[in-house]
Amino acid sequence: MSARTIVRSAFTTRLWVTVLVAIVAGAALGLVAPGVGAALEPVGTGFIALIRMLIAPVVFCTIVTGVASAGQLASVGRIGVKALVYFEVMTTLALVVGLVVMDLARPGAGVHARAGALTLSGSAAQYAQEGAGTHWYDFLVDIVPSGVVNAFTEGNVLQVLLVSLLFAVAVKAMGPAGRPIVAAVERIGDAMFGMIRLVMYLAPLGAFGAMAYTTGKFGVGTLLSLGNFVLLFWATGIVFGLVVFGALARLCGLRVLALYRYFSDELLITLGTSNYEVVMPDLIRKLTHLGAPRRIVGLVVPSGYAFNGDGVCLYLGFASLFIAQAFDIELSLWQQIALLAVFLVTSKGSAGVAGAGFVILAATLGTTGAVPVVGIMLIIGVDRFLSTMRGLVSLAGQILGSLVVARWEGRLDLERARAVLRGEDVAEAVDEPGDLTEPDASPADENRPVSATAS
Repeated sequence: MSARTIVRSAFTTRLWVTVLVAIVAGAALGLVAPGVGAALEPVGTGFIALIRMLIAPVVFCTIVTGVASAGQLASVGRIGVKALVYFEVMTTLALVVGLVVMDLARPGAGVHARAGALTLSGSAAQYAQEGAGTHWYDFLVDIVPSGVVNAFTEGNVLQVLLVSLLFAVAVKAMGPAGRPIVAAVERIGDAMFGMIRLVMYLAPLGAFGAMAYTTGKFGVGTLLSLGNFVLLFWATGIVFGLVVFGALARLCGLRVLALYRYFSDELLITLGTSNYEVVMPDLIRKLTHLGAPRRIVGLVVPSGYAFNGDGVCLYLGFASLFIAQAFDIELSLWQQIALLAVFLVTSKGSAGVAGAGFVILAATLGTTGAVPVVGIMLIIGVDRFLSTMRGLVSLAGQILGSLVVARWEGRLDLERARAVLRGEDVAEAVDEPGDLTEPDASPADENRPVSATAS
């Protein structure tokens, strides 16, 4: 094998190996030379900014081509409702699991902190200030942009989703006259995915910089101070990903470990950067290649980044009860249920918000008054380590979301999916025009090819 072939595979078919090596090297640099590692923050944030720059146009092109080519608009609404049902069930389950695990393990019981001894400062004070101005209805109000262009420049996924849906419906209503517009948008989408492929060559560098910054800035000492809490959260996230998402994968006729292996690049990039939003474009492409119709993936994935915060919800259950236990506050069952209800609303629309987990936590604790907001100072030092697992769990929920909805619609091509997961060479998926209102394959008919299949 030539050196050129090795280098090419390191950034294409073996990208996950390169990213993994970069993560290890970044962690080692941060531990050996903390100052140098902390100074590499712009490398990681620069890579994230490059990907985020392309997310809005990719979402727009994907939704417009998917919705405008659907047979009837009623199918779009049906898919959207099913996606929201999935998101709500999974985020509720994640919150419940977080609360139950903390009630049983009680890692904060021996801290005995005093609210009067803590003062909000630094980034924690900023998050608390943002949380104080947060309301449960904000995600509904913020869905309408101040201008069409603003939806793309501000990076709000919900706003881009709204503009894309309205544009797609308008083009669909034009009939044959709108077909050239759809074709043009599809070509632009192809070019955007080409740009994503170019930027992804920098993924190892971005993961290296982000991991070097994390270990250099916070270090092992910070991690060890709350090691039990962090390890419990990571263990719960791993079990949640294997058991809960494993059960969902089996219902879809697939194996979750095979799915994780297929999406290893995206999982490792999330591990290195603590940001699962940056893999959205590749997630859309690979889910379509796996056998889920593009029009389903194009609706479910972007909306999932606004509504499917499984990792954030798992974290919220953990963090709120840890702070309560640290202050020796015993929350009753009804108080915990009240927290759960508020978290379910405030967690929506959190994608793309810096420190979203902390902002939501501060906002909810301030609203309920059951736990002192100043308690977030107890966990601010390890939040970076927690955010990595938050991203991994949320990404796993995103992976399963499109597959579950496609299976529910009877449109998941299992024969193709299993072939792709086995590593077989499968042609690129091509959506065929057709009506999704009356599926021609029932969910039980698992091996029947559907419209997302390439012959």
